[in-house]
Amino acid sequence: LQETPEEVSRRFQALHHQFVASARAVQIGHAIDPANRIGCMIAGFTVYPRTCAPEDVLLAQRQMRELNFFCGDVMVRGEYPSFARRMLEERCASITWEPGDAETLKAGTVDFYGLSYYSSSCVSADPEQYKHGRLMNVLRGLPNPYLKTTDWGWTIDPLGLRYYLNEVYGRYRIPIMVVENGLGQDDVVEPDGSIHDTYRIAYLREHIKAMAEAIKDGVEVMGYTVWSAIDLVSASTGEMKKRYGLVYVDKDNEGKGTLARIRKDSFFWYKKVIATNGADLD
Repeated sequence: LQETPEEVSRRFQALHHQFVASARAVQIGHAIDPANRIGCMIAGFTVYPRTCAPEDVLLAQRQMRELNFFCGDVMVRGEYPSFARRMLEERCASITWEPGDAETLKAGTVDFYGLSYYSSSCVSADPEQYKHGRLMNVLRGLPNPYLKTTDWGWTIDPLGLRYYLNEVYGRYRIPIMVVENGLGQDDVVEPDGSIHDTYRIAYLREHIKAMAEAIKDGVEVMGYTVWSAIDLVSASTGEMKKRYGLVYVDKDNEGKGTLARIRKDSFFWYKKVIATNGADLD
C-alpha cells in the first residue's frame, strides 16, 4: 500500500524520537560511569549495483547511505547527514524538532558502531529488472549471479561483510562490533539425535575469515557474536523452521514440540573458535 506523506512523516518522527532517546541514554550511561562504552545497533546490508551503468552505481550508493548511514550518522556524528534533506523531501516527509534536540544528539554520540550482517543485495535503476525472476531477501533486491543463496533467498556473501566493515570504519573511525551474523536453515535431527549443520559452520567460518581480513585492512573490530546461540522464531518470516541457533530447540512452526535442547555440530565448533579467539576455524 502507498503511504501518505503524513504516514511517512510519522515514521520519521518516531525515528527522530528514538535518536533523541538514544542520545539521552548514552549521556546517562556516561554519567553513571565515564568508562562505560555504549554503542548503537544497525541492521547492516551491503548493496551492489546490478551492472556498471552509472545509474545503477548511484542507486547502490544511495541505498547504502539510506540503509546504513542515515541512522549511523545521527548516532555516531550527532547530526543528520547531508543527504537527509533531499531524502525527506522526496518522500514529502517532515520532522518536528523540540528545543534542545540538536544539542542532545550532539552530546549523546555512541562509543562504538554495532551492526548485524547476514546478506547483501543488488539494485538496478531499470524497473524492468524487477519484473522477472525472484527478488532476494527482505530488501527485495535483485539476484547476484556470483553468489549462492539460502533456501530463503538470502545471498551468502562473506566478502560483503569485509566491504561493509571497511565502509563503516572509513566513515566513522570508531570501534565496530558485529553483534549478529548467522545462517537460517532447516536443520535435520538424525536418528541418533545429532545435527550435522556443516553448512552453518561453513557460513560462519567464511564470515569470520572475512572479518579477520577487514582487521588486517585496518578496521578496529572490538567483538563478534553469532545469531543465535539457540533456535528461536525467525524475525523475518515468523518461522521456527528457519533455524539460526547453535542449539536446536524441539518446536515446530505450529508450536508443537517438547522444547528439548540439542547441541548441533556448530555448537562444538564455535566453542573451539571462542577458545582460540578465532585462530582455529577447522
